[in-house]
Amino acid sequence: MTYASHIFRHSKKFRNAPTLLRQDHAILVRWFANDTRSSVDLGDDILKFRRFGCVPGERDGVCKSSSGCTSSTAIYSQSHRAINHAMISSIEKREGNAPMACLVFNRSFSCTQLLPRRNISTDAGLPSHQEIGMPSLSPTMTEGNIARWLKKEGEKVSPGEVLCEVETDKATVEMECMEEGYLAKIIHGDGAKEIKVGEVIAITVEEQEDVAKFKDYKPSTEGAAAAPKSPPVSSPPKEIVEEPASSPEPKPSKPPAVPAADSRIFASPLARKLAEDHNVSLSSIKGTGPDGRIVKADIEDYLASRGKEVSAGAPKVDVTTAGALDYADIPHSQIRKVTASRLLLSKQTIPHYYLTVDTCVDKLMELRGQLNSLQEASGGKRISVNDLVIKAAALALRKVPQCNSSWTNDCIRQYHNVNINVAVQTDNGLYVPVIRDADKKGLSKIGEEVKHLAQKAKDNSLKPEDYEGGTFTVSNLGGPFGIKQFCAIINPPQSGILAVGSAEKRVIPGSGPDQFKFASYMATTLSCDHRVIDGAIGAEWLKAFKGYIENPESMLL
Repeated sequence: MTYASHIFRHSKKFRNAPTLLRQDHAILVRWFANDTRSSVDLGDDILKFRRFGCVPGERDGVCKSSSGCTSSTAIYSQSHRAINHAMISSIEKREGNAPMACLVFNRSFSCTQLLPRRNISTDAGLPSHQEIGMPSLSPTMTEGNIARWLKKEGEKVSPGEVLCEVETDKATVEMECMEEGYLAKIIHGDGAKEIKVGEVIAITVEEQEDVAKFKDYKPSTEGAAAAPKSPPVSSPPKEIVEEPASSPEPKPSKPPAVPAADSRIFASPLARKLAEDHNVSLSSIKGTGPDGRIVKADIEDYLASRGKEVSAGAPKVDVTTAGALDYADIPHSQIRKVTASRLLLSKQTIPHYYLTVDTCVDKLMELRGQLNSLQEASGGKRISVNDLVIKAAALALRKVPQCNSSWTNDCIRQYHNVNINVAVQTDNGLYVPVIRDADKKGLSKIGEEVKHLAQKAKDNSLKPEDYEGGTFTVSNLGGPFGIKQFCAIINPPQSGILAVGSAEKRVIPGSGPDQFKFASYMATTLSCDHRVIDGAIGAEWLKAFKGYIENPESMLL
């Protein structure tokens, strides 16, 4: 028997659903048990309703059984909604008008698996809808920006269609739609900045006529709005807070730590000792460490701010008399935020040391000229010195695999693939696209990939697969900028990065006495993680790299 005929047979029962639901749920079970299934199975569904229905923000279940639940007719859908809203109002009355964000109702009466998909707002009387949150599009992404929306409100969306372009901490990535429906509301429009991962950015609905109902929709903030209302009701605590301010001695005592039993305060041992020495309560400090942990810097900032408050009563100095500075604040881009945090982490946690070697590049330049002549004759692209450096670094990593490793808490992870990240400077910040298996590729292939990825980086269109998975990094400031020599910061979790300087001509001794000749030398500096690469291993790698640069024919073997 089809679901549509089943609905027609029980149409009278649907009209009486509100009266039915005021009574025990077992009645509903017995009503729908005839000709379909046992009351035990339906009772299980009712238990699922109660389990999913009392959690704010829960979503409507989507049946995925193989019994054909998705083929129900429009009559069935309307009846389902009527029963769903009737059940909500009935249970709210029975529960003493307890607030309920949504209630899940099994659409087919025979599905045993519920997957949270859509929200049903009972307070605002809104139809079923889906909240689309800011996705995490890279491993290090915590927030993102909306570059632009490709779909407008009211337009139909299908699975696989691009909804919008999201600017992550690495690049601008297209966000695709996962389900069919209509875009009812755009919460964050074009150019929206610093949207946390998981924060609602749009609403979709199943029916086009439901789009207009979300014109003034705003994400649910009732929980956050209800919280501030509770403190004003209990005015006595404000007086209690003011009394300890007049007597600073009881403040550092241990009793303030007792209320923290309800909400445990995490702080480093050094921060706790510093707080005790300066009579500071940890409950009044917001931690900036991992997972909100209070660190030493938080205590120092608090002490500095308290010192400013004390000196606030002092007469202010008119800085305009000394001459005001003219400046402009440039907002941080996502890539700059992540680059800053990762480089700071690198310098704080990785024990760097540096090895520098001068390499003669006369033969390298001669081989490059010959290869470019062949490339021009065949219509290929020219090979740069940086392409040869990448190839030499990759072959040196294959020869000294200890440098193609990274540090973990349990072991030193040595990689079998040689993937070279290449530093590319753009207007948005520093990008490091990756050349995979660089030791196995030819020079022309490496050159093509570097140029292609560099252009994508400048266009801010890199995808995660374009920059993830590198095992070593090459940074070249010599050719483009003429920097003679520099020391680069390791890109974690890698253990090495090569800084390439410019080539310069030098006078060196000739073959005979009182004879001299000119030669071009290039300074290269290897930054090493001493936890992974010992000094002798780093020197061995530089020796292998120098051998490939000064005898470039060996790279072709």
